[in-house]
Amino acid sequence: MSSDEPYRIEINGVLDLHAFSPKDLSTLIDEYIDACLEKEIYEVRFIHGKGMGNIRRSVHSLLDRNPHVIEYQNANESGGGWGATIANLKP
Repeated sequence: MSSDEPYRIEINGVLDLHAFSPKDLSTLIDEYIDACLEKEIYEVRFIHGKGMGNIRRSVHSLLDRNPHVIEYQNANESGGGWGATIANLKP
């Protein structure tokens, strides 16, 4: 796929961020949360990987600013541990 083509994302409450550039995160996360709310999905898992933690910190910062997010935490071990973040959204 060329970089000019839109990337289709399934709206199912799980967003794997590995396919995206860090510079796209701010709009991507907000738009994905909005799309989940439209589908009445109130728990979202963002898969950011473990790495050095830069993407995780960016995701957490963006979730802090999103008015639809009630709370978030690292996923449990079966959900990716600290390589993923679970956000709970306001219905």
